[in-house]
Parts: sequence; C-alpha cells; structure tokens
Amino acid sequence: MTNANDIASMNRVTDLHRPSPAAQPGTDAAVQAADAAAAAAGVRIRQIAELEGLRAVYRLYDEIWRPDPKNPPVTTELLRALTKAGNYVAGAYEGERLVGACVGFFGGPSGRELHSHIAGVSRHVLGRSVGFALKLHQRAWAMLREITAISWTFDPLVGRNAYFNVAKLAAAPTEYLTNFYGGMHDGINGSDDSDRVLIRWDLGAPQTAAACTGTPRRCDAQAELAGGAVIGLSRSGTEAPVLGTLDGETVLVAVPHDIERLRSVDPESARQWRLALREVLGNAMADGARVVGFDRSGWYLAVRPTRSGPPAPAPLTPDGAR
Repeated sequence: MTNANDIASMNRVTDLHRPSPAAQPGTDAAVQAADAAAAAAGVRIRQIAELEGLRAVYRLYDEIWRPDPKNPPVTTELLRALTKAGNYVAGAYEGERLVGACVGFFGGPSGRELHSHIAGVSRHVLGRSVGFALKLHQRAWAMLREITAISWTFDPLVGRNAYFNVAKLAAAPTEYLTNFYGGMHDGINGSDDSDRVLIRWDLGAPQTAAACTGTPRRCDAQAELAGGAVIGLSRSGTEAPVLGTLDGETVLVAVPHDIERLRSVDPESARQWRLALREVLGNAMADGARVVGFDRSGWYLAVRPTRSGPPAPAPLTPDGAR
C-alpha cells in the first residue's frame, strides 16, 4: 500500500494508482476526480491497515457519535478483521491528524458491490467537503477492483445528508427501512427509532460521473409544484409535520430544517416527524415510488408509478400554508 511519503513524492494526495488500459470505463477519470476532491478539501486520503491507525478511526468515531459504550459503531478488532479480509477502511488526514474516515465491506452479488457501513468527519473540518473527498476515494478504490456499485444507509430526516447523497453524489434511494438498527442511543440519534433509507450508487453512471466533477443532480421544489407536483408532507409555521396527499405522480416530501436540534430540545416533535416521514415517504417507496431528487431547502422529490386518472391538486404550498 502506498504510504504518505510516497504520495507526497508523486505530488498527489491519495494512494490511488492509475488503472490498467483494461479497467472498466471511467476508472481513470474517477481516480483523477478523487485526487482533485482531496486536494480541494486540503487533506490526504489513504487506506488504513496498521493497528494504531485503526485505533485512531475508533477514537474519531467515538468523538463524533458519542455512542453508548456498550454499542460502539465499530471496534478496533472489527476494523482489523475487515482490513485483513481486503475490505475498505480509509482515512482523511490533515497533516498527521485523522479528520475523517470511511469503512465498507464487500457484498453480493459475488463481491461485485460494496456496502459502505459508516463514514464520519471531525467537526474541526466541517464545511470543507472532506466527506465528499472520502466518498470519491471510495468510489475510485471500488472501480479499480471492478466493483460497479456502492450501497449505504442514511437517516432520511437529516436534510444535509439527504442533499449530500441524492444531489451531490447523485445516488439513488432504493428502500425505506423502519428502525433498521434498533435503538442506537448516541449523541446524534438520541433515543429515536433508527429509520434509514438504503441508497445505491451506480459508480459508472453518467450522473455519478457528473456529480463527482462538481455538477450535482438538480431539484427545484417550487418548479415541480408549478408543474403539477402534489405535497405529501409539509412543514407548519411552527416546524410541525403536516400531512398532505399522495394522489399524484410527482410528490414533494418535506423534512424539518434541523432534526438534530429538535431531538435535543423537543424529542416529541422529532418523534412526530419520524412517524410522519415513515408514513409518507416509507409508504410511497414501498408502493413503488422512486426518489429522484432532493431540494436543498428540505424537500424530497418522488415519482410514483403511473396510475389511471388525473392527479389531485396540491393542497399545500412548500411553506406549509393552505
């Protein structure tokens, strides 16, 4: 594995090697995009296999999530086993300091896909796109190994994560998972149910390549509303969830502006949002709806299977007023 000194000598900021001519299309561009993203974020990214580096990953995750000591997101021993089996553990470094890390393992079919289990970035580097650089490194690493897709889960109530996954990375939500991990009881999730959305990142898709070079997937909730979209879930003036309708082919689904703050100051309101999103987005996805975008102002855009008859008019506007 290339070490940090080798990277510096090559005037590059990741440990990714250039692919052979026989590599899957787009792999060389993926490596270049990962290098560019790491440079823009001001970090160096490399795989981690040595024990002290894995301990640093454990400490970083403990700092970010503040988990129940009986239920940490990963252990050093598990990380050691994953790396020994050839799975993905990588870190972003600012100088000698680990400021971000990402962990994934191979999945079906036949090891052609990767499941990205956990990724986190230190609060000291928030806003510098270190997480974006880590995901682009993971993508290029996977493509170098002929992996075609990466999946992971995220909390659908956290708007910035939805935007990152659906818009900035152009990945596709595929399934709503109710209380997927059970009670997590950490500093981010609190005591709320751990509903998650499973997302799949088609590594070679044109929209993925465009997103990785700085062109996110666009979504404009106001334009969709003007074009006939209905509102399945909105926000009231007091940030409470307001149920709308799913009687339309294109549906807008809101999330609160800051669910993490709500979990801290008003856990009951946060629980009501969880239940409302589960009812609207969860049921829509179970019924075949595809999430095709996320507006940064806090709206999922879902397209439902074509049904007979005209769609009902939208009963709400995006600010929640009737």
